[in-house]
Amino acid sequence: MTDNIPVRMRVIYAGTRVDFSTGYRIDAVKWDYDKQRVKNGCTNKLKQTASEINADLLKYFSDIQMIFKEFEVTGKAPTPQQLKQVFYEKQKNADTVEIAVTPKVDFMTVFDEFVTESGKQNNWALSTYQKFAGVRAILIEFDSVLTFEDWDEVKLNDYVAWLRDVRDMRNSSIEKQIDFLKWFLRWSVKKGYHSNTTFEGFSPRLKCTQKKIIFLTCDELTRLKNCQIPETKKYLERVRDVFLFCCFTGLRYSDVFNLKRSDVKENHIEITTVKTADSLVIELNNHSRAILDKYKDVVFENHKVLPVVTNQNMNDYVKELAELAEINEPIRETYYKGSQRIDIVTPKYALIASHAARRTFICNALSLGIPPHVVMKWTGHSDYKAMKPYIDIADDIKSNAMGKFNQL
Repeated sequence: MTDNIPVRMRVIYAGTRVDFSTGYRIDAVKWDYDKQRVKNGCTNKLKQTASEINADLLKYFSDIQMIFKEFEVTGKAPTPQQLKQVFYEKQKNADTVEIAVTPKVDFMTVFDEFVTESGKQNNWALSTYQKFAGVRAILIEFDSVLTFEDWDEVKLNDYVAWLRDVRDMRNSSIEKQIDFLKWFLRWSVKKGYHSNTTFEGFSPRLKCTQKKIIFLTCDELTRLKNCQIPETKKYLERVRDVFLFCCFTGLRYSDVFNLKRSDVKENHIEITTVKTADSLVIELNNHSRAILDKYKDVVFENHKVLPVVTNQNMNDYVKELAELAEINEPIRETYYKGSQRIDIVTPKYALIASHAARRTFICNALSLGIPPHVVMKWTGHSDYKAMKPYIDIADDIKSNAMGKFNQL
């Protein structure tokens, strides 16, 4: 964009950079980059002349110099907040009425507005609010006096380096933080809070690997189903039933947690998913029906069908169950921090959590030959892009199964 660009004043001192809005705009062709002033004889869209704009720019420059001289008396340099406060105070108290300085919007105040508005419009779950609370905390830790004008290519690259070196993030996590920041900056441009669109062209080269899909094979699922639970750990039995129910229906934790008796019909369950508000009909099979029958006469709070514990406890107990069932195949995960490749090997039981049940359902359904479009009706996936990683896994399972003929 080269028309009607905002004129900003930047002050750099003691390794600190502070940006000020002058309140003026001018076309790029009318700006003298060597003199850092509007070219003589030019006017902007508001018919403000070069002479009046340049006069104010000179005044602002003089005011900044005066502020630093005033602080020299104290023996201290002003903080960015003090510099801004004193500068804007000078403009407010100036004798000249036609001062064009506009107070800068606070970056984090706008961020909070973005979270509030987007959350309401998109019906965010609590987890999404928590995610953006984390993004907010990270941005403040990176730079507590951020402005929209700060986000040039240098600042964006600094942010990536800081996330990698100070926050010790993997490349995949850095990508997510950049995506969250771009989402906010894009929203704030549309709202008219700034016109800095440098971020749109920012695409750092971050080497990433596809996240490994953790699921139970048919053999592992049978092992988990049949493993003996010690008398001292009977609390795991109900957790196993809930986990297996998800393995045989494809339900997310949030949906099995909310499953009511009214959702259970003779041969199927009907739900509206918590995450995506999809209305799904999922037929029952022998395994899922047997679990429902086991608890049909047990009364749970809020007319719930199954004894679902909190998600945190569920994740902890499922790992304990998987270890009991000796689901301990070593799983190698590869990730990158900057250009450094890191490989870690973990026993499979340590990677099992509640969502592995849904993945188990999808992978095993596809490997059994159930068409993807049928599986998608059960799971609520709307396109094949989301299903492709599972289809690839199912193809691998089929390919490996074909090798069994070689043993004949």
